[in-house]
Amino acid sequence: MSRLGRTAIIGALLTGLVSGLTLPAMAQAPGSRAATPRPPAADPILTNPFAALLGKTGATTALKPEQRALIDRISNYLSSVQNLSGKFVQVGPDGKRTEGQFVIQKPGKVRFEYNPPAMIDIVADGQSVIVRDRNLSTQDVYPLSQTPLRFLLADKVDLLKDTNLVAVYADNVFITAVVEEKNPIIGTSRLMIMFSAADMQLKQWTVTDPQGFDTTVAVYNLDTTKRADPNMFRIDYTRYHN
Repeated sequence: MSRLGRTAIIGALLTGLVSGLTLPAMAQAPGSRAATPRPPAADPILTNPFAALLGKTGATTALKPEQRALIDRISNYLSSVQNLSGKFVQVGPDGKRTEGQFVIQKPGKVRFEYNPPAMIDIVADGQSVIVRDRNLSTQDVYPLSQTPLRFLLADKVDLLKDTNLVAVYADNVFITAVVEEKNPIIGTSRLMIMFSAADMQLKQWTVTDPQGFDTTVAVYNLDTTKRADPNMFRIDYTRYHN
């Protein structure tokens, strides 16, 4: 699989890292959106049109009490979950659907295994993130600090301090937060992360790259009790080549 061919698969974690992974303009019409994945037995995936944009980012005086309560609820949930595993469905900007399994172990460790024919693994060991092509026996290495979802892997999470939070809102189905990532060379990308309003379980996230293309991941069958084998997060920096 070519480097460009892997873009839709890895976009949900690595969008905006390097210009070489940016989707071509012809991949999707500007302003259009990819189909949203619907995992088995998941809640209906809705779009809340009443986004309450914050004022100046980081200015707590711009927050309404209900917004502050939502931010605290999200931060507390993300901080409390130290181990998380489950299955995922991903839809890229071209509408391509991929599925697989994932494991998160804080701080800083994650493994996404994509089902065939993708043959891709994404692994973070606490310092770096690699995108491994099992078919070609190659891997690309990136600093963990440059991934849009890095704050999810932090031991303790404070949305106001750790992210550039631009929106937070809720309805009777989802609690949603929108985080903005700015890169002076590539441009601005956004991460929209959604939780169940009923029990605060993580439900899905969408990364919008600087060109406006969306990659959405929905997660299900979540388990917070299992602790993964540490070897699952081991990165062999010598076995594979770029």
